[in-house]
Amino acid sequence: MSGLPYGPPVKVSPLIRFGRWSFLTTGILYGAFHQNRLSKKEAKLREIEAKEKAIRDVKLAEEKKRATEGLRAYALKEGNVCRNPKKLGP
Repeated sequence: MSGLPYGPPVKVSPLIRFGRWSFLTTGILYGAFHQNRLSKKEAKLREIEAKEKAIRDVKLAEEKKRATEGLRAYALKEGNVCRNPKKLGP
């Protein structure tokens, strides 16, 4: 051990070791408790978002349908679209 640049390791007081281990254990328990609490909260938020997503998807589908119908009506009115594509020929 004399080859170490700073000499042999210093013995750490049992009180300091106890404090370190107790803080580590307390931190792990604190983290587990709060992770559990936040997971439950997030699960509730996901349920709410799933319900809102279903409503939002229906609204978007209706809006898209209205937009395509409006575009189709405009194109037919302007004459840019042939009503019967089978009549197109050489």
